[in-house]
Amino acid sequence: MDRALGSVTAGSGRGSLSVREVSLVYQGRRGDVQALDRISFDIRPNAFTVIVGPSGCGKSSFLYLAAGLAEVTSGEILVNDRRVDGPGRDRGMVFQSYTLFPWLTVRQNVEYGPRRAGVDAARRREISDHYLSEIGLAGFADHYPKQLSGGMMQRVAIARALANDPDILLMDEPFGALDSQTRRSMQKLLLRVWEHSHKTVAFVTHDIDEAILLGDRVLVMTARPGRIKADIPVAIPRPRDPEITLEPDFIALKRQIIELLRDEIDEGH
Repeated sequence: MDRALGSVTAGSGRGSLSVREVSLVYQGRRGDVQALDRISFDIRPNAFTVIVGPSGCGKSSFLYLAAGLAEVTSGEILVNDRRVDGPGRDRGMVFQSYTLFPWLTVRQNVEYGPRRAGVDAARRREISDHYLSEIGLAGFADHYPKQLSGGMMQRVAIARALANDPDILLMDEPFGALDSQTRRSMQKLLLRVWEHSHKTVAFVTHDIDEAILLGDRVLVMTARPGRIKADIPVAIPRPRDPEITLEPDFIALKRQIIELLRDEIDEGH
């Protein structure tokens, strides 16, 4: 079976992401706005990288560039050593807002990408069964999005992205609109799914606890124009649980990131 048609096996080692001197300038109400200024970093295959930074620093803009939904002003982004020049099945995107198709059932949403790729019905069913089981919603396959809670809709959005078997999963504050209890549940779910799928993940969040809990490393960005200020490895052993927020290593990392961000906020004023 071609991997592009929705393999449900673990990742194959693909999924490298290279960001080389990327800048982004867009037209604002009062003229040009520089959102990103020559950012460079690499993400190795299967790694979970989290990006944090002050509001408006270009975190989400970077994900849109990586997804091929916007164009860099200068520099380049490479996925599997190939330059990004538009959307592709090698990348899956999960947004903060709920982006399911309301006229499709949960199963139909998950099968949307494979169906467009020409995957036969039996194989689509196998893919959707796998991911609906993985996210704990096998019993909701025939429900419509309006019948689901916010957390359930985001679970489906994650399953829909994974059903395309992307090399890289791009996640733009996917749990930002959820209440704290649901957010913790979704964090645990994502960690479990990631440990099973071995996908490369680039995850944007404002939540420092979330960044440390999820990531292999945390990239801290400056205030606009966004630059990479620090690249902090998270050496806390896996598997992780939200209870690690009480551990000394976690608290020390959190203090370090808070200080880096506080400097940016102070300079912004």
